[in-house]
Amino acid sequence: MDMILRAVVIYLVLVLVFKIAGRRALLQMTSFDLILLLIISEATQQALLGSDFSVTGSVLSIVTLIVMDMLFGKIKKYLPGAEEMIDGSPVILVEHGVLMREKMRMADISEDDIMVSARNNQGLTALSQIKFAILESNGHISIIAQQ
Repeated sequence: MDMILRAVVIYLVLVLVFKIAGRRALLQMTSFDLILLLIISEATQQALLGSDFSVTGSVLSIVTLIVMDMLFGKIKKYLPGAEEMIDGSPVILVEHGVLMREKMRMADISEDDIMVSARNNQGLTALSQIKFAILESNGHISIIAQQ
């Protein structure tokens, strides 16, 4: 039972930490972010297993984490407003070539981030060519070109 409680607590803590870190953390991964992710995974492994390094303990932790993920999926599906609270909602960053600076500041997204996405996804090179740039709940920036 201790192993299950550890897994539930660690899952909830990680969901909270990544929610606080924001979607920008999902948008770009630098070498620092990779190192941080590796350290987090090691600390998580130690917290999950404690001194129990048995196969049974590992399997129990993995199954608990998967069940927690499935539970969150069901909660988001059947509880109104839960998906927006857990995953967030899309945010318009550019509207008809105009930067929404307050929304960009709140999302910690720079004009450079938007233009990189515009170049990579649509081949656009100027802000005026962007009808909408939308920060999706998964951290990616969708670009809709002006017609």
